[in-house]
Amino acid sequence: MPEKQLHLTAFMRPVSLHTGAWRYPGSYPDANFNLAHLKSFIQKLEAAKFDAFFMADHLAVLNMPLEALKRSHTVTSFEPFTLLSALSQVTDKIGLAATASTTYDEPYHIARRFASLDHLSGGRAAWNIVTTGNPESSKNFGRDEHVAHGERYKRAREFYDVVTGLWDSFADDAFIRDAATGVFFDPGKMHVLDHRGDELRVRGPLNIARPVQGWPVIVQAGQSEAGRQLAAETAEVVFCSPRDLEGARALYADIKGRAVAAGRSRDGVKILPAALVIVGESVEDARAKRLALDSLVHYDSAIASLSVALGADASGFDPDGALPAEEALPPTNASHTSRAGVVKLAEDEGLTVRQLAQRYGGYSGLAFVGTPETIAEEMGVWLREEASDGFTVVFPFLPQGLDDVTQRLVPELQRRGLFRQEYTGSTLREHLGLPRPANRFFS
Repeated sequence: MPEKQLHLTAFMRPVSLHTGAWRYPGSYPDANFNLAHLKSFIQKLEAAKFDAFFMADHLAVLNMPLEALKRSHTVTSFEPFTLLSALSQVTDKIGLAATASTTYDEPYHIARRFASLDHLSGGRAAWNIVTTGNPESSKNFGRDEHVAHGERYKRAREFYDVVTGLWDSFADDAFIRDAATGVFFDPGKMHVLDHRGDELRVRGPLNIARPVQGWPVIVQAGQSEAGRQLAAETAEVVFCSPRDLEGARALYADIKGRAVAAGRSRDGVKILPAALVIVGESVEDARAKRLALDSLVHYDSAIASLSVALGADASGFDPDGALPAEEALPPTNASHTSRAGVVKLAEDEGLTVRQLAQRYGGYSGLAFVGTPETIAEEMGVWLREEASDGFTVVFPFLPQGLDDVTQRLVPELQRRGLFRQEYTGSTLREHLGLPRPANRFFS
């Protein structure tokens, strides 16, 4: 049996990142906003022993052209805490990860919500720290302009210290509830944070007992220089999006190296790249599913995405012809690395301009497309090569894409010893092999 096993989380907001997912035959078009469907999804994921159900979030309708926006299934979604609180009551083991912004919320609110979710779920909560990149969000929170990148990350770092400090407001044994003496809690085991920093002023203490896990698991998704450093200093799970094995290995080594330099354990940070997983009866069948899914992306939206990737207007290319050779493309001041990647993808898979555009308009990130056996083999390579500690699985369409992963891929991973047969703990920290943090104020 392999010494290490994969960790698998499910990216579930939207239920698929692929633009065409809601149109795929047999899919639930309303899956992103249908509680009955979401309950069935998380219960299937728990039966397959997934580590966590991961809810991203948007604080505004995405800033894209109306022609593209009207085709997007990301326009509506449940607020993560409300949904995960409900789902905590129909599950027992699977982790519950929610995104919450450090830019457009307050530390006390976030500390209280996550502590509550951790108690409601018996120790299964995780906080995905984001600084909110969508500039449209600012207009929903009384600002005309989005907060600058550097300022957002400065606030986020201090915000983390405040939230975790609030979670440590009470010792684990502070609430004695002695009915005979009439003493409910020991005041000597309550800490008043009284934080006064450059960005935040928060007195505390938090009006809820310390979370079951000590702290909910900390997730972070930034890949910029500031984002990597924040992840290295704070994150226990890193949600990222490398496109290939080589890039993933470099990112893995960089973040883990930074974590060690910050005085943390290398194994205390789990790197879980996002990966679209499409399972077929054969590799050819899986690729055909991918092409069918991509074909559901409207061409007007798709060609705009391809133009961005190429750094040049692609609307004049023959949709059903091959992409022009790189030297024949219009000049660009944009990323030549990005352009070279587009050209290589077109050549490797023999894609027409239309198919290439629909790939970039649908989902252009890391993808495992094949049989349970070939995908399990690839995932094992990523684990052995220290490119990841597992994956944040993106489903191509639901429910079938989720069923293919849970009922076909997971058993193959288990057969190879790459994934757990059963949960061995009850908290998300236990699933991930992460220690319970000591209370910084009470030994």
